[in-house]
Amino acid sequence: MEYFLQQLINGVTLGSIYGLIAIGYTMVYGIIGMINFAHGDIFMVGAFIALIFIIALGFTAGTSFILLVLALMLVLVIAMVLTSIWGWTVERLAYRPLRESFRLAPLITAIGMSIVLQNLVQILQGARVKPLQPIITGGYVIMEKDGFVVNLSNIQILIVVTTVILMAVFSLIIARTELGRAQRACEQDRVMAALVGVNVDRTISLTFVIGAALAAVAGLMYLLYYGVIDFYIGFVAGIKAFTAAVLGGIGSLPGAMLGGMTIGLIETFWSAYFTVEYKDVAAFSILAIVLIFLPSGLLGKPEVEKV
Repeated sequence: MEYFLQQLINGVTLGSIYGLIAIGYTMVYGIIGMINFAHGDIFMVGAFIALIFIIALGFTAGTSFILLVLALMLVLVIAMVLTSIWGWTVERLAYRPLRESFRLAPLITAIGMSIVLQNLVQILQGARVKPLQPIITGGYVIMEKDGFVVNLSNIQILIVVTTVILMAVFSLIIARTELGRAQRACEQDRVMAALVGVNVDRTISLTFVIGAALAAVAGLMYLLYYGVIDFYIGFVAGIKAFTAAVLGGIGSLPGAMLGGMTIGLIETFWSAYFTVEYKDVAAFSILAIVLIFLPSGLLGKPEVEKV
């Protein structure tokens, strides 16, 4: 029981990171019906930006709590702003010029942007992994039995709480704000949305910006949790987050988070109870099984053809 509880905590933490990245995929797909395959590398860029500014500020685990919180908030804001600029650039260069082209063209361009971002970071930061000493330390003992201790660390609490807050905030934005109404209008019919006064280009650009900002948050959380990043983490995390978005029902924000949690739990429990080499096989197998019985995903809605 103790071992199971520890893996549950680890899985929820990992799933929270996947869910934050998956939201970016599902928001873009919901509006323009295309997958932004550069989104995983936007997450990687956000992690590197956060690392650069953490090192520049020079704070460590010994820094006072108040100063540490203020510094991390500053790093988070900077990472979100600069990463959002990259998200806007991807939309402006890879998607907007090809929006009315055949559907495969922007997909190929997005893959090209992914390769560009990977190689750009590799050239600027090098191919070696970049370590970071633990900054947020400490935690709580949940249970102890027969020498096995179930720990809940402060960084795990931070990741889950941050994810829940952001999920609630952006759900309210989509449901209650003018931007959210414009996004939902563009999702239903971009031509009609433009005819009633919605600025479609601006709405799509802001969607990419929001998705990139969430990816930056995930990048900072990943950096603080694992303490090591490289130029290739965006590809792996991006594929997992895309899988989470499809599993949960692409186009659904709660579905993206549910899919992220599901993938995180599958990976963690499979690695704990079986062989770690096949954890990705297990995740994709579950995806295939779910899509056989629920083609729209766990919370997705079937697409209605407009005639």
